[in-house]
Amino acid sequence: MSFNIIVLAKQVPDTRNVGKDAMKADGTVNRAALPAIFNPEDLNALEQALLIKDQHPGSRITLLTMGPGRAAEILREGLFRGADDGVLLTDRAFAGADTLATSYALSMAVRRIRAYDIILSGRQAIDGDTAQVGPQIAEKLGIPQITYAEAIERAEAGRIRVKRRLENGVETVESPLPVLITVNGSAAPCRPRNAKLLQKYKHAKTVTERQVEHIDYIDIYSSRPYLNLTEWSVADVDADPQQCGLSGSPTKVKKIENVSFQAKESKLLTGSDAEIDELMRELIANHTIG
Repeated sequence: MSFNIIVLAKQVPDTRNVGKDAMKADGTVNRAALPAIFNPEDLNALEQALLIKDQHPGSRITLLTMGPGRAAEILREGLFRGADDGVLLTDRAFAGADTLATSYALSMAVRRIRAYDIILSGRQAIDGDTAQVGPQIAEKLGIPQITYAEAIERAEAGRIRVKRRLENGVETVESPLPVLITVNGSAAPCRPRNAKLLQKYKHAKTVTERQVEHIDYIDIYSSRPYLNLTEWSVADVDADPQQCGLSGSPTKVKKIENVSFQAKESKLLTGSDAEIDELMRELIANHTIG
């Protein structure tokens, strides 16, 4: 038994380095001013896909991302770790999308892919922290969804069993396929790059990348089709431009602030049982713990 798996991934700005130039005048994130990284929980989702592939040889993993041309970097990162191919959804019309417009565009790309059994994504992206895109895609596709997944316990013909990490414990649920699953950061971390796959896919590029970088390895890209990363526009996925990007986004960002936490009070403890007991009572009373 093999599965067709789509992993939704996002290249996000490193929110640990937010500065004064992090926001544009139109209220969108100035991604060019921030270092770009693979969204951490999407890496957890990729590892769950790879574990299914390990258990079910013949399964195929397609990484799907939406963003500017440089987002192809995370497609290569996924290939280095074990994904089979990648699709970059890129178009100026997608720029400035909120969760509603993003989920619409990605759902249209999934419909273009057609053959899928399992869709995996991180619970949320660190640049928005909404946890809305995955569930919205499931709703648009009309398929079941499982959120807060920590481990996929079993995948078989037509069904999947998943362990969820909730606030007050764990829950095991089953769902028919196809299904969309969002994965917590508490799930297994993604495996490192594979040296052989790194050598195999290091020249994988989108058409735009090859044009911009003036790469002229026509023979290589003709003889090794796996090096051609798929690139789709609004027209390629038959999307309505009015539902994409800023025009399809009812949410507007007012401003972005870099918040620094500073200690205003300090308390020196000697380590005596009485002081520790007093501290615990204080923390419980103000709901810091408990």
